[in-house]
Order: sequence, then C-alpha cells, then structure tokens
Amino acid sequence: MSDRSAFGAAAAREAAAAIRARVGDFRPVAAIVLGSGLGGLAARIHAPTVVPYGEIPGFPRATVAGHAGELLAGTLAGRPVLALAGRFHMYEGHEAALAAFPARVVHALGAPVLILSNAAGGIRASLAPGSLMLIEDHLNLMFRNPLVGRVEPGDERFPDMSDPYDPVLRALARSVADARGIALESGVYAALSGPSYETPAEVRMLGRLGADAVGMSTVPEVLVARAIGLRVLGVSCVTNPGAGLSETPITHAEVIETTARAAARFEALVEGVVAAL
Repeated sequence: MSDRSAFGAAAAREAAAAIRARVGDFRPVAAIVLGSGLGGLAARIHAPTVVPYGEIPGFPRATVAGHAGELLAGTLAGRPVLALAGRFHMYEGHEAALAAFPARVVHALGAPVLILSNAAGGIRASLAPGSLMLIEDHLNLMFRNPLVGRVEPGDERFPDMSDPYDPVLRALARSVADARGIALESGVYAALSGPSYETPAEVRMLGRLGADAVGMSTVPEVLVARAIGLRVLGVSCVTNPGAGLSETPITHAEVIETTARAAARFEALVEGVVAAL
C-alpha cells in the first residue's frame, strides 16, 4: 500500500494549485460529486471551466461507465460551484485514501460544503427504483478507513461521527423538495467495497443491520470530510431492488437507465439546495 500522504493535505494543495491555474480565483459555495448516471447536472452549470481528471495531480482517469472524469468550475443557480463528474472507487483497485482524495482537494479550493450523490440498491421495500433517498446515516462495511495512518495537518484525529450528514443541510434539502414537489425519502446507506453486487443473503443481513440502501462509494469521502471540517449532504438514487427482492438480475446498464429517469428530480433538488446556500 502506498504512503497515505500521497493523498494527504500537501498533495491536495498541489492538486488545488493546478486547478486554480485553470479556473483562477474561484470561490465555490459547494462542491458536488456526481455519482453513476447522475452526471447530467453538469449541463446545468453555466460557463464551466472543464479540467479533465488526467490533468489534475493525484487524480487517475475515471474508468467506470457513467463517470465522465472531469472537474467543472462554474455557476449553478447563480452560485459558484465545483462539480466532480465521476469518482474513484475502491473496487477499481484504489485505496481508501485516494477514493476520498477529492474531498481534500475541494476543501483546499475553499468549498465549505460537499454534496455527495450515488446510485444505490434498495433494501427497504418502500424504496422503489427511481426514488431519491436523503442519507441520514451510514454503515461502513468496506472495512477500510481513509484516515488510518499518521494524522494529516489540519485533520481531526478522532472525528465525531454522531451526525456525519449535516442536519441543517438535510433540513434544507427537505424544504427544497417540499417546495418543488420532489418526493424525497430518507434512510441509512450501507457501503460495501464491490464490485460484485450483494447476494440475497447479504441483502437480508444488511436489512437486519438497519440499512435502507446499499452502494459502493461515498463513505470514504464522508470520513475525510468530517476530519477536515467539510459539511456534508448525501443523496442516493435508488436504481433497483437488492438481490432477492426482485426476480430481475441486477446490471450496471439498469443502474444508468434508472438514474437517467430520476435525473431531472435530482438536478432540481441539488440546484435548489445550492441556490439557498
């Protein structure tokens, strides 16, 4: 395993400097990570400067369908934002510190809020495909933590995780959803490393542990965000019932298709939250 400092505070400052060289003196009110199939929000960003991941120090190229692999700096709802179209997953062979590295970079660029999105499988029966779920809490079943190792400058050694998803931001998201007529569920997100989907027995186990939806991302970014003081909002797009809850086999194509159908509601929700920041 490589030295965690390769994806630590100093590396984040280097990556941020390379981005600033392209975007100038840009002061984002939020950074938004666009999960599988949710990259359409990028089209709503006005006059973006686009920086491919391959041109950012420390960023590998995105390899997963539905992840464009670009950072955008522009305005959404009249507010300056950063958008990361795609993320790095541990199932691609990346360590947890790299999966969480973009959180450090956007923090170094001055973003005070991190909005995370993902595609997830539904465990709770009421979460039909296409549902948007506000993440209230999570289960880290990846059995990896990006904070393991020496403490990075500015990190909290033992970050409090009693309320990892900012309650004020969650209330704001609910208010926006109500005002715009967007159905918004809430629940607990379980993160597993993947890349295989869960077995029916694993889905039953996750339900008994208190999970409402399951995916393969997000938690590493949240852990680092809390350690460095970023406020976090998380939204899952439920794309399919978990294994054993439907007779239909799960495919990544189904994930992309379902997120495309939910995209307009997701985009309106995030746009409304950003407008109110």
